[in-house]
Parts: sequence; C-alpha cells; structure tokens
Amino acid sequence: MMDPELENVKHVMNGEYIVIPIETGYIKPNDSLDSIIEPAKRLMKNGDYLVIAETPISVSQNRLVDEAKYKPSLTAKFLTVVWSKYLWGYILGPLLKIKKRTIMNLRKLPKETEAHKEVVLQLYGLKHALKPASEAGIDLSNAPGTFVSLLPENPEKVAKEIKAQIAKDVCVMIIDTDATYMKNGKYFTGLPIAIEGIEADRGFFGYVKGQLCENMGSTPLGCSEKIDVETALEIANIAEDYQKSLSTEMKTIHSVKEVLGSEIDEVTIEDLDSITHTPAVIIRKTA
Repeated sequence: MMDPELENVKHVMNGEYIVIPIETGYIKPNDSLDSIIEPAKRLMKNGDYLVIAETPISVSQNRLVDEAKYKPSLTAKFLTVVWSKYLWGYILGPLLKIKKRTIMNLRKLPKETEAHKEVVLQLYGLKHALKPASEAGIDLSNAPGTFVSLLPENPEKVAKEIKAQIAKDVCVMIIDTDATYMKNGKYFTGLPIAIEGIEADRGFFGYVKGQLCENMGSTPLGCSEKIDVETALEIANIAEDYQKSLSTEMKTIHSVKEVLGSEIDEVTIEDLDSITHTPAVIIRKTA
C-alpha cells in the first residue's frame, strides 16, 4: 500500500522499492550540501537509503582541476591518439565487446583529451591513464569550462557526517557510475576507492579483467554503515536506473552539448545552473 505521505511527493516505483528524487540547482564549489540534506531530513524515514552521486560531493569540496593548465606530454598524446582512439576504438574495444557508445566516443576523441590524459598521468599514474575512458573516476561533464572534478575526498566520512545531520536511522551512500565487477564471488573495480568488500584501485588492469567478468553496475565509494556488498550494489543500481531515466543526464562529454547546448570547454556555471539536477535519491523498501 502506498504511503499517503508521498501523495504529493515526486516518486517512482522500482520493483519493491520507492525512489524519491532530491532535485536541486547546480551545487557549486565550496557550497554546503544543505540542498540535499534538508529535503532528506524532511522526507526520510528510519530504514531508508540516501544515495548521492559523487560529483556534487567533489564539487562542494572544490576538488576541481583546470585541465587547460596541463601541457600534454608525448606519453599523454600517445595514450590519447594511438592507444585510446585507434587501438581501443577500432581493435581492442570491439574485440572485448565494450559498449558501442564507448567505442564510438573513443573514435571521436577531441584533441582536448590529451590534456585530460596528462592530468590522469600526473595525479593517478600510468595504471589509471592506460584506461581508455573514465579514468580514475574523473568527471568531465559536470564542471564549468576546462575544469574537471576528481573523486570526493574520504566519501565514507562524508556519508557519516550527512547521516549525523539527518539524525535518523538511515543509510547514506555515495556512488560512482564506474563499474564494479565480480569473478568467483570476489568484487573489484578500477576506481581508486570503494567500500569495504570491493577491491579498489585496479585501474586499467581491473578494467580489462572486468570485460571478461560480470559487470555488477555502479560502485559504492563510501557508506555511513557497514553494509554487505550485494545490498550496496543493489541500492546503487536502483539509484543509477533512476538517473538513466532523466533527460538531463550528462554521462559523457558528448552528452553535454545535447543537454546544455554548449561545447564542453565553454560550459559556464550559469549553464549548469540552468537545468534541474538530481544529485541524490531516497530509496525506501515498500514492505
């Protein structure tokens, strides 16, 4: 039976779960997370999950890097053009049956990607720079101009602090859309960080191995509770399902122009603030 309190609250059903989106403007550098926390306080009940995308957390922490300040090295140029665009775009990608969308995006990598590869090399090393796309969880699509956002600092601590502010018996989880993989009951990801139970920081090697294993969906980076990996992945993927349903989703740099009408390196904070963002969802089991 539907909770009468949700009668005038936007929500959707996903199996035995109710998903309640928290909609905000663009969360800017050094902003508080009150635009997420205050609705969560009002709407959440004991036992609910609050799932937050990593980028608004990172931007609020000012974890931004201006790629225009990085001069691409020969290694970065090689990794962009020869390695990612041609070798992965035309040979390894199709061979390993990676997503067709990823393959097409690799084949049309812009020259600006060379500076991006240099950022990955300098901040995370070759292990992550070898990954043809989505290296180290760096987000190119939700930051202004030539800035990108790194993964949030200490997401577990942030999740616990948000739970404390909500002051209810809830679970707060911060996730990234980059995949967690599973082989023989063991979970791993290429991302530099993940919750306990998922082996993290595998970089390129985790990505390649992952193409031959089961893709379990989005990766939980930090959680306010000790939680089993299976439950964390289930909840993370329900949140990701909702995000995929939105017309304003900017999953890649190529979708930025479609949503905002601006080239990736010309996006302003005003552009980003012109659309409705859904940085978090509340997930509630119906039974």
